[in-house]
Amino acid sequence: MFAYALRRGLGAIPTLLIIVTLTFFMMRLAPGGPFDTARRLPPEIEHNMKAAYDLNEPVYAQFGNYLRRLVHGDLGPSFKTKDFTVTELIAVGLPVSAKLGLSAMLLAIIAGAALGTVAALNQNGAVDFGVMALAMVGMTIPTFVIAPILTLLFGVYGLHLFGMDLKLPAGGWNGGAIANMILPVAVLALPQIAVIARLMRGSMVEVMRTNYIRTARAKGLPIRTIVIRHAMKAALLPLVSYLGPAIAGLLTGSLIVETMFGLPGIGRYFVQGALNRDYTLVMGVVLCYATFIIALNLIADLLYAALDPRVRYAV
Repeated sequence: MFAYALRRGLGAIPTLLIIVTLTFFMMRLAPGGPFDTARRLPPEIEHNMKAAYDLNEPVYAQFGNYLRRLVHGDLGPSFKTKDFTVTELIAVGLPVSAKLGLSAMLLAIIAGAALGTVAALNQNGAVDFGVMALAMVGMTIPTFVIAPILTLLFGVYGLHLFGMDLKLPAGGWNGGAIANMILPVAVLALPQIAVIARLMRGSMVEVMRTNYIRTARAKGLPIRTIVIRHAMKAALLPLVSYLGPAIAGLLTGSLIVETMFGLPGIGRYFVQGALNRDYTLVMGVVLCYATFIIALNLIADLLYAALDPRVRYAV
């Protein structure tokens, strides 16, 4: 298993190099530059600023300089956020994005697996149709539509239920307070709940028809014991395969959510960097996202092998 993980890690280096290369040259091809402003700078000042960041050199030389710094773990300085390096900005924003994304995924796994299991145990019944209908709605409505609706209901107007005033902060981080996390976590989690519920429902229906589950039923075991002790582990296998890309998708999908709710995560830094042509900041965030996607896919494969003894990865 260790040899397989090491081989996958070494094989990811060319992939990361391709991603870095494409991102580097695509950013240079985009119109505008990091020092383009509404009021044009004097030529000598603009020349000195470009020289300070190696932007006065040919593009291929800039790429070589960036790769040399990258090998030493240096992502370079931010062109727009003065006195901060890209590494420092990512170190500040990554915990926010990670806390937001992991909280949303935990909620999605618990709620989606529970809904999918209930739907499977009531196959072709009213509960099954209701859960699948809600899942379809959750999959089709994008986050940039859900976010304003929830913000209006719970952040601007507020709801009064059971004598309680449910009014939540419509934006801001406030040090990661629970009240500030509820709306963005819900926006990120709702589409994933829908997908996980559908996956879990299909997987559980298939597992419940297997021979060993029929044998457990014939022995008179309670349905709760059959589901929790016997069926759940096998039914989770397709979900494990989905979790790697899903968690990475939550991190990248938080671009919209962090911007709309004013959260200081790396997704917001990416949007601001792209608008300001902050080349090094965009490169750093893309590299961070790519690394997470590769690592999470590897973890998902290793978990799949741990849950299913039939799976063995050759060295």
